[in-house]
Amino acid sequence: MLNLARKDLLLLAGFIIAVAAGPVIMTPLGLDYPDILQKFAIFGIFAIGFNILFGLTGYLSFGHAAFLGVGSYTAVWSFKLFSMNPLPAIIFSVILAGLFSALIGFVSLRRSGIYFSILTLAFAQMSYNLAYSVLTPITNGETGLQLEQADPRWLDTAVFGLDYGAALPSSSLFGVSMTGYPGFYFCAALLVICFYISIRIFRSPFGMVLKAVSSNQNRLNYTGINTRPYTLTAFIISGMYAGLAGGLLAVTDPLAGAERMQWTASGEVVLMTILGGTGTLLGPVLGAGIIKGAEAKLSQYNDSILTGFYDFLPETLQHAMVSISGLFVGEGWHLTLGAAFMLVVIFLPGGVMEGVRRIGRLFSKRKRGSGDAASQPAE
Repeated sequence: MLNLARKDLLLLAGFIIAVAAGPVIMTPLGLDYPDILQKFAIFGIFAIGFNILFGLTGYLSFGHAAFLGVGSYTAVWSFKLFSMNPLPAIIFSVILAGLFSALIGFVSLRRSGIYFSILTLAFAQMSYNLAYSVLTPITNGETGLQLEQADPRWLDTAVFGLDYGAALPSSSLFGVSMTGYPGFYFCAALLVICFYISIRIFRSPFGMVLKAVSSNQNRLNYTGINTRPYTLTAFIISGMYAGLAGGLLAVTDPLAGAERMQWTASGEVVLMTILGGTGTLLGPVLGAGIIKGAEAKLSQYNDSILTGFYDFLPETLQHAMVSISGLFVGEGWHLTLGAAFMLVVIFLPGGVMEGVRRIGRLFSKRKRGSGDAASQPAE
């Protein structure tokens, strides 16, 4: 079924159940809002795609935000020119991001290691600066590209005869608005599809070659295998994932800005992948959920909330604790993320998934130990 081994089929089934039950699972954490859940799904796709490149080949790209931005701009232009249906928007986003990644990958993959990383970072910053200034007629510069009442939307008006009137339209899939929980489940369905494709890539001969590239690329070259087509293909697939994520960002909020191409967005997906577990299937999704959940939760704390939290302390100590805690929440929540990332790198180099595996091995040892003790004859 689905050409998956039993273990992978169970993994996919569990993943589908967890994603479908996302609103219920996140309710105790206060993260069951549709816009937050949409971010979980979208950045999960972004991280899965990045993991196909970094986790399999070992090539660390600092320029994937460029493809995220291309996907967003393409989706908004699709809304402006053709239709508010998200399907053409995400198709165009994936195609254009794939073409753009093929161009950047063709140049960047001539180098490896830190030189490859610097090249991708340079391309991303060039893309950001072009979107911010030179390509203003296409990107609308610092204001960002957004919908207007005068947009033609040829398919909607000429083919389907839709009239949006004076109000700005929102994206809708055959009449179903892509806001709220319908928007989340649309993103969630694409997340499941992307996760399935990732499993197939990891288990395929192509994926095995990519793992061999990460292990020892020189040895592969000595055996006569040309690794360039494999790494370029992985780079393009990864870029298409990023383009899809960028398109979905525009689907849920029809706006595209140059800030999505900044190096910080590229660094964020690197953190997601490493935090969750590089080279694992579930790790990038978990990393994306942890970072976006921490952003949503920690950034909402302010001095008034902290004051109420430390209300049981004497006034002087209360003010001191509010001042110290304020450094790690609100606008300073990145400090908490940095501390958590440092601890994970030191104690769990394999990310959260390594911690899960350690716990699993611990329980299996205890189970084996209790079984051996039970099998010993009584004296």
